[in-house]
Amino acid sequence: MRTPVVLVTGVSPDAMDATLVSLQWDLPQAVAVRHHIDVERQLLTRVVSDVTGVLDRAEVDLEHACVSCALREDVVPTIERLARDGRWGTVVAHLPVGADAAQVCHVLTWDARLARHLRVAGVVTAVAGPTVVDDLLGDALMAERGVATSHEDERGVGEVASGMVEHADVVVVTGEREPAGLALLRTLARPGARVVAGPELLDGALVAGGLHDHAATTAWASPYRTQDVPSPDVPDVWQVDLRSDRAFHPDRLLEGLEDLGSGRHRSRGCFWLPTRPGRALEWDGAGGQLSIGAGESWGRRPAQTRLVLTGVGARPDHLEEAFEALLMTTAEEASGQSWQRPVDGFEPWLGPVREIA
Repeated sequence: MRTPVVLVTGVSPDAMDATLVSLQWDLPQAVAVRHHIDVERQLLTRVVSDVTGVLDRAEVDLEHACVSCALREDVVPTIERLARDGRWGTVVAHLPVGADAAQVCHVLTWDARLARHLRVAGVVTAVAGPTVVDDLLGDALMAERGVATSHEDERGVGEVASGMVEHADVVVVTGEREPAGLALLRTLARPGARVVAGPELLDGALVAGGLHDHAATTAWASPYRTQDVPSPDVPDVWQVDLRSDRAFHPDRLLEGLEDLGSGRHRSRGCFWLPTRPGRALEWDGAGGQLSIGAGESWGRRPAQTRLVLTGVGARPDHLEEAFEALLMTTAEEASGQSWQRPVDGFEPWLGPVREIA
């Protein structure tokens, strides 16, 4: 019988702690493990507890203080060790603040040895109600909040928090809750995911019982998702789904990234460039912070350019026009112009053209 594992993620330490406590008391046969990365000291702190109190506290020296090292060197091995112990019915893992659950889910799902006795039952993302809109759509950096996971962590809080909400089976809102924040969470979350207005309302048995659907979660969180996004059913939130089978023009995109990437909204999706026709390129932004990267090969899939933008309040009226202006025109596509350039300006983000195309 496989031991269920519940993963707790977030960018707010207080919200994550409140959610962990709620799960631990709602699941008296559970063991909880909390990991914290101390970037300055290059240390990973591990605390294991159950309803009887703290069972183990340890500090692990990391060769390089980062999420990948922490997950590989201690988080996953500790989850496995606690599950094999046999004393507890569920393992609740409080991941390091800012650490996404996707990597742990992937390992526990596809590592045959681990998958024989462990299963991800649920991914719970904890958010702070009073700051949820700023956390998702603001321009603060993880380092500015004191929750960076490494010295090289230049991610925006919005990018990290939005990705966690999109990957969650349950989103728990702690503290004061505003209608716009709850509506935004429901819009970003995967269809079927639950948004719970308070950790005291979290049903631990339901989460541990098996809410997580790895395939559905991966499809929703993927930058290449193909399913339609449900329209927001509240006036507080807007969303626009921009699609085309045409590529972005590399020169115009380089000059006009801010037209779609800046602003107080969440933007995510994929695109392609005629200079790199075989490669799916990823777009991940929030609050004016934008990351683009080289993804996987299109393979047999038709190349597409699709960005979904979500925000609160009045919807900007320039988005469709700006999107269209960045695309290759039909005349440009029909001109027969060669795009076998040695450089296209995107090398700092996507690597050399000759190695990617």
